[in-house]
Amino acid sequence: MSAAVITEATQYLTFTLDEEDFALEISKVKEILDFTTITKVPRMPEFFRGVLNLRGNVVPVIDLRLKLGMKAIERTVDTCIVIIEISIDGELTLMGALADSVKEVIDLDPGQISPPPTLGTRLDTRFLKGMGKCGEKFLIILDIDMVLSSDELALVKNSADSSNTSSPPAASIAASDAGTGREVDAV
Repeated sequence: MSAAVITEATQYLTFTLDEEDFALEISKVKEILDFTTITKVPRMPEFFRGVLNLRGNVVPVIDLRLKLGMKAIERTVDTCIVIIEISIDGELTLMGALADSVKEVIDLDPGQISPPPTLGTRLDTRFLKGMGKCGEKFLIILDIDMVLSSDELALVKNSADSSNTSSPPAASIAASDAGTGREVDAV
């Protein structure tokens, strides 16, 4: 890494999960959506909330709170879906991540970022790029490519791929849940 890259400020999108402040590199964020209909997919892990229709593309959605060991997100007027681009086996894939609220985009210089702590955090530090200092508060900077295990990433990719090739995605998902008595949201 060159000295120029090390000394440059990086922009981060800040958001909240369970009253904690988190951040993602803005280069990973593609857009932010108001909470919308998410179609449940049967037999998926609890953190996998389902899929949504993003301009004709099926995008898997996860609950970051559940994935990070917190209680599930409770929908409010501020709940949103952050559309993120993650790398799975060298291929870029869109994924939605539920957040309690999105705050702002900030610049952090390398001097404002500390390495992840080794003790005293509720998170597995493999998910962390570091701790950003913003005023008197710390931001937990996530390495979104490391939040999901390789098996979980494959599950996310396969759910999007299989839904994108079926026709129509909402009908095939709804049909697989027919007769169970569970309510299925339409895309």
